[in-house]
Amino acid sequence: MDKYLPTIGLEIHAELKTGTKMFCDSKNDPDEKVPNVNICPICMGYPGTLPVINKEAVRHVLRMGEALGGEIADFTEFDRKNYFYPDIPKGYQISQYKYPLVRGGKLNNVSITRVHLEEDTARSQHMSQINADINPRISADNPRDSASLLDFNRAGVPLMELVTEPVIHSAEEASAFAKELQLLLQYLGAGDANMEKGEMRVEANVSVSERPRTNADLTQTDAERSSSLGVKVEIKNLNSFRAVEKAIAYETRRHIELLEKGEKVIQETRGWDEVKEITFSQRTKEESHDYRYFPDPDLPKLSIQKIDSLHSEAIKTSLPELPWNKRTKYIKVMGIKAEDAEFFVINRNWGMYFDSIAGDLNKSEFQLAANYITSDLAGLVRSDSSVKDETEVNLLDKVAIPDFAELIKMIIGKKISSRGAKDILKKLYEGEEGARRIAEVNDLIQKSDDAALITIVNKIIADNQKVVADYKEGKEAALQYLIGQGMKASKGSANPELLKKIFTEKLPRSPS
Repeated sequence: MDKYLPTIGLEIHAELKTGTKMFCDSKNDPDEKVPNVNICPICMGYPGTLPVINKEAVRHVLRMGEALGGEIADFTEFDRKNYFYPDIPKGYQISQYKYPLVRGGKLNNVSITRVHLEEDTARSQHMSQINADINPRISADNPRDSASLLDFNRAGVPLMELVTEPVIHSAEEASAFAKELQLLLQYLGAGDANMEKGEMRVEANVSVSERPRTNADLTQTDAERSSSLGVKVEIKNLNSFRAVEKAIAYETRRHIELLEKGEKVIQETRGWDEVKEITFSQRTKEESHDYRYFPDPDLPKLSIQKIDSLHSEAIKTSLPELPWNKRTKYIKVMGIKAEDAEFFVINRNWGMYFDSIAGDLNKSEFQLAANYITSDLAGLVRSDSSVKDETEVNLLDKVAIPDFAELIKMIIGKKISSRGAKDILKKLYEGEEGARRIAEVNDLIQKSDDAALITIVNKIIADNQKVVADYKEGKEAALQYLIGQGMKASKGSANPELLKKIFTEKLPRSPS
């Protein structure tokens, strides 16, 4: 199978976060449960209605293009994409064809073809599922169960479509790209991109060809090689990263099996069966001419640079710190581990907390702080039954910045042990104030007084003669046990290094 090269291009749709829909003032509310309440004559396609462009949706896409390093259009227009389907009330979808808002750019080392704006469709709901949700006892052979209903709340919602070049060569790479795009949408505040809610949908164009064999083939660019790609099959509406990976992997295997048998791959659109984990044929693949694109006569053409709030300089200055810049800062500037950096990039709530802490710490203290946040503090949040959503919890209300910074400095200064630090952090999380005060009140300040520790050591030696004998015979684990007993006896307040020094001095080994 190594002789074949899969090539994947992605088309990703993401609903944008705006107050109203793309071309009307109906509410854009992805959480609305009651069907057909956020609608009006415009988004329902009534004759004689006139659409108006949502400026905030345009701004979201321009900011996306700037973040991707793409070419921002000066001139742009909207087009009518003509096709007939029950979820398109007008008989056409307002989209962009010849003049998209963004061309080019890159994300996760994947080249972008274009990013444009369009309106979303209505949502189809099958009666069988609606009945099952309302009353599971309804007969499965009810003839109405074969019907479908349409909820037009989603019709007309601003939808960003991003199309990649066919330069992805594995299911894992495709999934990683989709995850990074989701993260970018969230950082920009353009959308929540919740795939379970359908706020972000992935379509994959998959083809398989023989892997290049000559040096000349190997030095071809992806664009040059695209002319010799295999037959393209589109997989529609993948609604989870797991589905993206599994569907592309399945389709790749299907193509290879057909080619190995000398059969042809048919260009078509296929769906993904989540239960059976297979793709299935839906319809013959349409080409762009099938949609009969033409400029929408009801919408004005836009000269972007003439609109002050959409001017390139205004867009650039509005960008936040982007995910890849955050990674670089954490790893190369602050020196923390890659896995901790990724935790803070993906979990922005935690990242903001770490950034707040970092202002009170030195570079040598960053990694220790990261350890206690990603492990101990995160563990406390996860075990807290009062926290319903980790992403919503206000960490600053749980453990104040000065207290956490003081805790880290006490650990670095060997004033408290790691066990003591965990106990202090737990008490801070539970509402007690003052890391140092908690350490003092609970006798957690590490004891470095030789006389006090010698007394503890003498008692442990007397009570553990078998372990002492094992240590003298060369078993290093025995020493660790004795030190652990010393920490236990001192309630975690003993300096473990000093304990080790006293034990080794009191229990000399015979030369081997």
